[in-house]
Amino acid sequence: GLVLSYEIGTNWGRFSAMTGNVIGPLMGYEVLSAFFLEAGFLGVMIFGINRVGKYLHMFATAMVSFGTIVSMFWILSANSWMHTPAGYDISGGKFIVLDWWTVIFNPSFPYRLAHMATATFLSSAMFVSGVSAWYLLHKRHSDFAYRGLSPAMWMLLVAAPAQIFIGDLHGLNTLEHQPMKVAAMEGNWTTMRGMPLMLFTIPDQANATNHFEIGIPRMGSMILKHHFDGEVPGLDQVPPADRPPVAIVFFSFRVMIGLGVFMVLLAFTGLALRLRGKLQSARLFHRLCVLGTPAGFVAILAGWIVTEVGRQPWTVYGLLRTRDSTSLVGREVVASSLGLFALVYGILMAAFLFYLVRLVAHGPHDIEQQYPQIAAH
Repeated sequence: GLVLSYEIGTNWGRFSAMTGNVIGPLMGYEVLSAFFLEAGFLGVMIFGINRVGKYLHMFATAMVSFGTIVSMFWILSANSWMHTPAGYDISGGKFIVLDWWTVIFNPSFPYRLAHMATATFLSSAMFVSGVSAWYLLHKRHSDFAYRGLSPAMWMLLVAAPAQIFIGDLHGLNTLEHQPMKVAAMEGNWTTMRGMPLMLFTIPDQANATNHFEIGIPRMGSMILKHHFDGEVPGLDQVPPADRPPVAIVFFSFRVMIGLGVFMVLLAFTGLALRLRGKLQSARLFHRLCVLGTPAGFVAILAGWIVTEVGRQPWTVYGLLRTRDSTSLVGREVVASSLGLFALVYGILMAAFLFYLVRLVAHGPHDIEQQYPQIAAH
């Protein structure tokens, strides 16, 4: 959030000037309604368990979670408006709000909110299951590990299939409002009926074609139009300058989908093992859980690449081009500020991962020794 706020001011000055009447208040609502809530209870959650008791500690933890979801609401509303702008007018080269309800609940927002919220639950479940499975494989903290693995698998079983349904609705909404993004996701250069589902290809942006295509005939139309002969718009409907970078979008989309399928299969495998009473002892399954620990996070990053690269060359879709959104400063200035942010947060990321790996390797302390007031209950 800090990086984004600075970057809008340093690198995206013209975007900020033109959309500030819309984006500024939405970001302000996030700070006032969610950021302070999270920040206030975060210290209690991390440091307060030996000081406030388990019930107040649980309440603080729930408030941090609730605050994060409220943050998600406002941030995704602002981002979704950039993809499907609504409730605005343009006056004096600036976007003016006509209807805040229409701005907030713009056409793509409900689908993005549901998709992202489910993705966060999936990512958390994959991380918890991976750490728990690692303990079970090494025969450490087995009771603690199983009490983590079991609810994580329940969450995965609910959220992974739900994400397929939500993703389908989100895809249909994107096809309606951003058809060129969907065309890039599918590597579809030509408007056609009975579009195949492209499993693999190498998109050639310069020549507007694909190489080494492997696909399922007519299945793309079935998925996007729910009819084998449905007509699907191709990238030929817009000039080359208005097409997104197809290869990046195409492959990122398949990374996201592939990891989603992996999570669905893992969820149903976990259910089968649970019914057979082998969830705690299936070592091959535990290895798959450990392997999948970062799967949710990688899928989220791949999905955001699809979303943001796929809307190019626009920052506000169809209205404001990326090239017209940047600050009126030299490339060297932009590169230096971006490079500095990358360096600082790269160091922080490395420190975080180092601490996280050590924390997981160390494992939980004995609960009664670490939290004597809980043992007393």
